[in-house]
Amino acid sequence: MTDQAPSYKTPSKGPDPILLTLFANRFMSVAEAMGRSLQQTAISTNIKERLDFSCALFAPDGDLVANAPFIPIHLGSMSFAVKYQMKLHGKSLKEGDVLMTNSPHAGGSHLPDITVITPVFDSKTKEIIFFTASRGHHADIGGILPGSMPPTSVSIFEEGAEIVSFKIVDGGVFDRNGLVEYMVEKPSQYPGSSGCRNIRDVESDLKAQIAANHKGIQLIHAIVDDYGLDTVQEYMYHIRSNAEKSVRNLLRDVVKRAGSNVLSAVDYLDDGSPIQLRVEINEEEGSAILDFTGTGCEVRGNLNAPISVVHSAVIYCMRSMLDIDIPLNAGCLVPLEIIIPPKSLLSPSRTAAVCGGNVLTSQRIVDVVLKAFHAAAASQGCTNNLTFGAGGKDKDGNSVAGWGYYETIAGGSGAGPSWHGTDGVHTHITNTRIGDVEILERRYPVMLHQFGLRSGSAGVGKWHGGEGAVREIEFLEPMQVSILSERRTRQPYGLEGGGPGALGRNTWIKQCREEDGDLVQDSGILTREINIGGKATIWMGKGDRFLIETPGGGAWGVDEGRLKADAEHVKAWEPRGSIAERAAAQAAF
Repeated sequence: MTDQAPSYKTPSKGPDPILLTLFANRFMSVAEAMGRSLQQTAISTNIKERLDFSCALFAPDGDLVANAPFIPIHLGSMSFAVKYQMKLHGKSLKEGDVLMTNSPHAGGSHLPDITVITPVFDSKTKEIIFFTASRGHHADIGGILPGSMPPTSVSIFEEGAEIVSFKIVDGGVFDRNGLVEYMVEKPSQYPGSSGCRNIRDVESDLKAQIAANHKGIQLIHAIVDDYGLDTVQEYMYHIRSNAEKSVRNLLRDVVKRAGSNVLSAVDYLDDGSPIQLRVEINEEEGSAILDFTGTGCEVRGNLNAPISVVHSAVIYCMRSMLDIDIPLNAGCLVPLEIIIPPKSLLSPSRTAAVCGGNVLTSQRIVDVVLKAFHAAAASQGCTNNLTFGAGGKDKDGNSVAGWGYYETIAGGSGAGPSWHGTDGVHTHITNTRIGDVEILERRYPVMLHQFGLRSGSAGVGKWHGGEGAVREIEFLEPMQVSILSERRTRQPYGLEGGGPGALGRNTWIKQCREEDGDLVQDSGILTREINIGGKATIWMGKGDRFLIETPGGGAWGVDEGRLKADAEHVKAWEPRGSIAERAAAQAAF
């Protein structure tokens, strides 16, 4: 905590239930308004269309107070980032300062997620009374490949610009020269890497984040003007306390349902690395120890997950299992002690690659926690990260203008004890959308052949899992294409006798010549179909296509004699979009 920031004062009496609800919603509305401002003023597909961003409000000690329902993986870890900046800057923060960071070492998730933090000062005392913060996924921040999500990275330096702390606005003055240095010049110094390939878009989105934070500051001052700072901070404490009590009651209920205060689960990444969890609940106190001892060591690739990501996954699970409407906030973690073994893939070294840990390993952590609490079968356990683009450096190593595109692709969610899984959804802690096909095809040299549900990919049981998705893209000019995915060798498991979801698959449909050997005749064009595995980078030629089939969700409970056909609940995919329109137009002549 900074010396400027006032401490929490424990209220002398309990909260008024009406005011508690009012303040919970007022605080959440601040974050919602910040989010609307960010979406409306951003320029990138990632933020404007895919909604890959989060906004939140933090207490003067850095604890999460409230958020809107944005990206759970952001919201649980942003508090780490706020607290880290407070330790670095202390009393030096002044009105008009805005901080920027993305380093996993400083509370970040992975490098494309850039956090912008603004202190909120009391108009009278000039003390810090809140922080507003926004985190957005930027399509390219440099590194060895366009999109800054290289499937083969083995060091954080290959993943783009790493910023521990940068005062992007100092006393109201925007530091563009410093931004270019951090985003373009420094990352390009690493062998084989480029600086940010489209600094204009990144700069524009960062300004949108700064504006969103300012919007939050205005709304916070309005709340303080209405109720007074003492009352606002009192109910900030009550909201946190309410979340804490709710989680303690949840833990007590778990012991009653399970008949034991010790829970355990293990699951494995596609490379065989275990993620192991043992939960020991103190029923009397309503507290728990979540011990990840037994988890595999740091991996050479990029599936290492920073400690802040682990906490994000845990706080998301706790909030998801609560059957009451409260803001996700720091109180959810108060009853929990999280033990993460050093030198494991959940506590990687300073220079370890982490871009996949945030988007893939985090999903597996959620599955393991929910499995230990016997809450739901496994979901797709993946976000199917697709990146493509061009530019960065020419053959002589000189920087050239370029671009990068990034998207995540939906899959099936796991079933539970009284519900079916959901088809074609961004599961658990991603909560993003996929870009509209019209925008995709207008902005980038690609054509979407199909995007629909993957029939037959769901686990079968009393409560069936969700279906995965199928997405096939044709590239209209040569470019680098990368896929970073999981659940390609290990199926999403079912529980209580339910069947597993189908494995995902990534297929390169390559145009080729007759002398290339056994070929497939596809609409008069000779092609080869090549399974490229879960993590790969390919230089695709003009006319090549990429077919991504995402995993389905696991089922819950025994099928009880139902035929799989009886469980069919998905309509057949109907061709539509630009490809279908072109084919229909050709057939009309």
